[in-house]
Amino acid sequence: MIKACIFDLDGTLTNTLESMTYSVNLTLEEMGLSKITKDQCRLFVGNGARVLIEKSLKAAGDTDASRIEEGMEIYGRIFDRNCTYHVTPYDGIAEMLEQLKKSGIKLAVLSNKPHLQAVDVVKEFFGEDVFSYVQGQIDSVPRKPDPSAALMIAEKLGCKKEECVYVGDSEVDIKTGHAAGMKTVSVSWGFRSREILKENGAEHIIDRPEELIHMIGKGI
Repeated sequence: MIKACIFDLDGTLTNTLESMTYSVNLTLEEMGLSKITKDQCRLFVGNGARVLIEKSLKAAGDTDASRIEEGMEIYGRIFDRNCTYHVTPYDGIAEMLEQLKKSGIKLAVLSNKPHLQAVDVVKEFFGEDVFSYVQGQIDSVPRKPDPSAALMIAEKLGCKKEECVYVGDSEVDIKTGHAAGMKTVSVSWGFRSREILKENGAEHIIDRPEELIHMIGKGI
């Protein structure tokens, strides 16, 4: 029986691509480097801010990412001000979360976005009462696809890993769910194509949020 859903944030619950592209390009501009495209940013996200900035620097001309520390300092400052810039929940997400919560499913968020920004985005667009727990990237917890944070959240929710579903939009999320021993569902509306998800071992792919409700009702 499924008792909890742990969701990725960027590309799963909210479309944050524009906010990240905007903040990355302000960072690169301040560093005197060329901008990246939205499509490049889409491929660079998923492994946390440091990987995003490292890949962006390389694409912008700093081919060995020698200015990574400078980039991280600037990006941290800029993104802190712009983490909700043009961010929107995907269609049907709010209704899906409401239905799951009404049916007694515990909800949580696990993101590789810096923790304070993850909390800000969740609070801004979903309020404080929808999710029982929100965990973004912090130094003391290994980032996804390490399963430590997912297992920690399951414990805090009072659930066994077998009673949890992990939902995400990328290969990082597939690896996270599998490593945690949780049922894993991929979404096709995020930052990766259905083909990439399949190539990375996706077992269940949904095209609309309401499909998750039906899957959980059937025990996946």
